[in-house]
Amino acid sequence: MSNVLERLNVTVNGEAMALAPDTTVAGLIAQLGLDTRKVAVERNLEIVPRSTYASVSLGEGDALEIVHFIGGG
Repeated sequence: MSNVLERLNVTVNGEAMALAPDTTVAGLIAQLGLDTRKVAVERNLEIVPRSTYASVSLGEGDALEIVHFIGGG
């Protein structure tokens, strides 16, 4: 039996999601169709700096909150 996870189980804004095991914060944002310049991400109750989105890999059981900023008038 392999120790490699086939899917990574995380929670995003309270909803369960299964992702590829090598998913980064940037990859998740892209998968959700969001613009990295217009979101703020919290992972396990800690803010993820925008400059690290591409290097922060998600882990099994991570809880993420993503806030999407929308401009308007």
